[in-house]
Amino acid sequence: MDLFAQAKAQGIQTEFLDGQGHRRVTDAAALKIILDALPPQAPGPLVGHPVVVRSGRPSRTELPATARLPVEWKIVADSGLIAEGESSDHAIDWPRDLPHGVYRLQVSDASTAEDVPLISAPERAFGGEFDRCWLLAVQLYGVRSARNWGMGDFTDLARLIELADHLGADGVGLNPLHALFDDRPGDCSPYSPNSRLFLNALYIDVEKLPEFQPDPETSAALAPLRAGDVVDYVGVAGLKWRALRRAFAVFKANAKPARQQDFDNFRAERGALLSHFACFEALRRKFGKPWWEWPEAWRQPDDARCAALRQGADASEIEFVEFVQWTADRQLGAAADLAKQLGMKVGLYLDVAVGVQADGFDAWNEQVAISRHLGVGAPPDPLNTAGQTWGLAGFNAVGLELESFAPYRDMLRASMRHAGAIRLDHVLGLKRLYLVPQGFSARDGVYVQMPFEALLAVTAEESVANRCVVIGEDLGTVPEGFRDQIADWGIWSYLVMMFERDDAGSFRHIDHYLTNALVTFNTHDLSTYAGWRSFGDLELKRSLGIDPGESDDARWHALAMLDDVLRHHAIDRNDLYSVASFLARTRSRLLAISLEDLLGVVDQPNIPGTVNEHPNWRRRLPVPIEEMTSMVDVAALKAATHERSRAAL
Repeated sequence: MDLFAQAKAQGIQTEFLDGQGHRRVTDAAALKIILDALPPQAPGPLVGHPVVVRSGRPSRTELPATARLPVEWKIVADSGLIAEGESSDHAIDWPRDLPHGVYRLQVSDASTAEDVPLISAPERAFGGEFDRCWLLAVQLYGVRSARNWGMGDFTDLARLIELADHLGADGVGLNPLHALFDDRPGDCSPYSPNSRLFLNALYIDVEKLPEFQPDPETSAALAPLRAGDVVDYVGVAGLKWRALRRAFAVFKANAKPARQQDFDNFRAERGALLSHFACFEALRRKFGKPWWEWPEAWRQPDDARCAALRQGADASEIEFVEFVQWTADRQLGAAADLAKQLGMKVGLYLDVAVGVQADGFDAWNEQVAISRHLGVGAPPDPLNTAGQTWGLAGFNAVGLELESFAPYRDMLRASMRHAGAIRLDHVLGLKRLYLVPQGFSARDGVYVQMPFEALLAVTAEESVANRCVVIGEDLGTVPEGFRDQIADWGIWSYLVMMFERDDAGSFRHIDHYLTNALVTFNTHDLSTYAGWRSFGDLELKRSLGIDPGESDDARWHALAMLDDVLRHHAIDRNDLYSVASFLARTRSRLLAISLEDLLGVVDQPNIPGTVNEHPNWRRRLPVPIEEMTSMVDVAALKAATHERSRAAL
């Protein structure tokens, strides 16, 4: 079988039309790397793909004419046999009363046997227990306060929840809180994580630890960190990690029984994943190089070796990693609990990155389901004529199926642990991923089909189990029927007013917006409202040598079109509160309003395509949280959002 036939058998699309209408055929050398990087498995001869059984709906699998009847089947879990049966025709009707879960399905006829996942899922994802409400969207790192150490932390998050409650919001939406690399604090993009299973320790409020030890040297260093306009991650990290290690030493020497018990409970809750992560971090510090260059014995996780490592000289370092994650988890959990106590209908709305760094924990821990050799990206299109490589490793279909979707389920559970809603970045990746081998340009990638329905079923199952709404970032062009299919599974859409315009540039009216959707004016990758109105985003991009993709005349036209749609709905002004009023009247059940917009910030958090040219993920808010209510026209905001607000006018 040649490379291209082999690729087709594995669901790899090597030929396609890009966004410019050009026919693309993957380079053979690139394709060989892609095939070598993916687990070698073609669909089986009987069922051929994961089976989904959906509550309340009949589920039948048609068998090929080549199947030698009768065909026997068994549904198996770790606990043993769940169900079994036999089919004497070329179809199997699956039981409707299966408990929700992911199982292995064993199917056989007289000549062959097959083993695939079977997912028994609820009919739809969790839909939320509210009509319409709104959220305060925040880049947590950028929050100033009189007490934080130069970047926002989980105590600031609690204050933000109180602020949101005062403003009438039902939750706070955050940039990803994923674990980054403690020894590379300057690599601060929340969308390029070490692990999506654990938390960024720099969000810890170290002074809140019972074991915290004040230090005159630290106190002297805090003033410039608090005063800066951008987050000095290197400076913050140096102080926080030193303080965390001192606190851990106090904990080890004299832990209060209740604290020790809670720490032990956390380690039991997170189980082998936490143990692996702690060992990985200790090994990463020890070897100081990517994991594929470590000694052979450590290039893959091994429970026996990890257990031995915990008994040796690295035991304290491993326990320190666990102590830090316990601290972060409990502080984030306390903020989520506060939102519940205040009666917020959503609480925390958390973002989930589309992939992970190849040299990080997730890629080391899940080498079957994640390949470090392949990066997620996008083919050339009119806005990015060279295509995009995001430098992130993503899941692959065969590996997920071999592991019964456990890596994906673990990621969802970690993300939903303290959240009332999550957003899956680039949700199209559940259907297909554009993968580019390392060392090649984005033009030499391939589309790899994912087990779409199975991933939707797993998402729905975890959503219901965790009572967490799931929003899919579905911006841009997606395949026909894609949005209908995710909506049928209860995955909400993500609607950005900036993009909701017709071919003539007119903004779409209120009745255009879907019910099960989160609606917002912009995103962290787009201009703030103040920047958009002032043309600040266009000026900045031009000053950086970036084509903004829009002329000044086009922007003037957009502003006129905004005025038109607002006036059509009897909104006479065009300030931020007018736009908020327009969006609040839509039937979309969630509305997000960014704190940057409420404070009139001109610069946007991130400019895609830049690294050091712009302070991406570093810009701090202009005023501390203690002064924010004085900077926001609270009466205007409450009037704009009164249709979905918790607070009385």
